[in-house]
Amino acid sequence: MLIKDLTVHVDDKPVYNITFQNSYDNLPVSIEELGFTGKKICIVSETNVASIFLDAILVSLKTSEKFSKVVSYVFNAGEENKNLDVVRDLYEKLIIEKFDRNDLLIALGGGVTGDLTGFAAATYLRGIDFIQVPTSLLSQVDSSIGGKTGVDFASYKNMVGAFHMPRLVYMNQNSLKTLDKRQFISGMGEVIKHGLILDKDYYNWLKDNYEKINSYDYDSLCELVYRSCRIKRIVVEEDPTEKGKRALLNFGHTLGHALEKYMNFELLHGECVLIGSILASIISYNKGNISSETLNDIVTAIKMYDIPSLPLDIDIDKIIEYTRNDKKVVGDKIKFILLKDIGDAYIDMEVTAEDMKKAFKDYLSGI
Repeated sequence: MLIKDLTVHVDDKPVYNITFQNSYDNLPVSIEELGFTGKKICIVSETNVASIFLDAILVSLKTSEKFSKVVSYVFNAGEENKNLDVVRDLYEKLIIEKFDRNDLLIALGGGVTGDLTGFAAATYLRGIDFIQVPTSLLSQVDSSIGGKTGVDFASYKNMVGAFHMPRLVYMNQNSLKTLDKRQFISGMGEVIKHGLILDKDYYNWLKDNYEKINSYDYDSLCELVYRSCRIKRIVVEEDPTEKGKRALLNFGHTLGHALEKYMNFELLHGECVLIGSILASIISYNKGNISSETLNDIVTAIKMYDIPSLPLDIDIDKIIEYTRNDKKVVGDKIKFILLKDIGDAYIDMEVTAEDMKKAFKDYLSGI
């Protein structure tokens, strides 16, 4: 499969490219082409990713001698550090280094880094440019695309944020080889979601190519990332600020986010999305939208991956209570994403606490 750059448009105007590479060799040139010659660059990363990629990228950018200053800011890895305290420290770093509105931030890492860096870029000096350099499967197929940025507040997911489009999304697909299995499976939460909500053929391709995907086959992963990015681009172009169709991308996220909070973020985001996708599919079945055969197909496809088990004594009522603090709540109702069929999702505003409780009980009983 020939992988070409994808261009993301807003109001029919090109805004940024998603470029697919097999190394970081072309990153300096890509930044120069955006017009940042002579400007300052700050690479923002977290400890795990920085230990693998940061030094080489720093050397590459400094060696090019095209930029007036190249610095880095590294924070401790983990969802618990996607907060305003870390953003404040990043602001201070930028102020000390005298960054102005013409300079550039680079988000090097997964979804946490991309969300945090994008939010800092949206708010520092009322907005400076940034580019996404996603290193995880989850960030390559989902969070790096679309301009949604944000941080958690008092353990509530993404409650503080802004829409701020990157100038470029630069993907080194060889970085996926560095992922441990849990991080990889976490990314598959967003991948499978794309097929479930919008593309049945893609969903079936994922099932048919499970063995290659699960063994990190390079060509299969390249096609997977490209096809997911193409789906995300279509949705983002149609609804850049999440007022309509883009809400479909939240399939599996309402209960997934609540579960993340309940488990004190000991489970990864994509792991919770996978579980949340099963729960949303169960609700879809219980509402008569999909058949038992379709539900079983979805559950089987998701459980091919080693998703974590939930404790049998979990407080279902507590998890449901957490959904009331979700940013998808409209008035006293929750904007829930359900399925009419595989590849055909819709917004449902009538999912009740009892619907959610029954889905959890069905799930825990081994449906």
